[in-house]
Amino acid sequence: MKESLMDVVCCPLDKADLELDVEDRDEEEVLAGTLTCTECGEAYPIEDGIPNLLPPDMREEAAA
Repeated sequence: MKESLMDVVCCPLDKADLELDVEDRDEEEVLAGTLTCTECGEAYPIEDGIPNLLPPDMREEAAA
């Protein structure tokens, strides 16, 4: 995920801003980390450079 996308992504639950916590990156993008909502506190994982912005209940269904 490119950090420049932070200007356009928002929490799918309440449309608030997301805070980026980077765990791993290469020269151009974030490979692993977390996007955390500044309002509700919900955390969305970034894995292999792809942010999972599904709401928590849908994320659990997709993993099952």
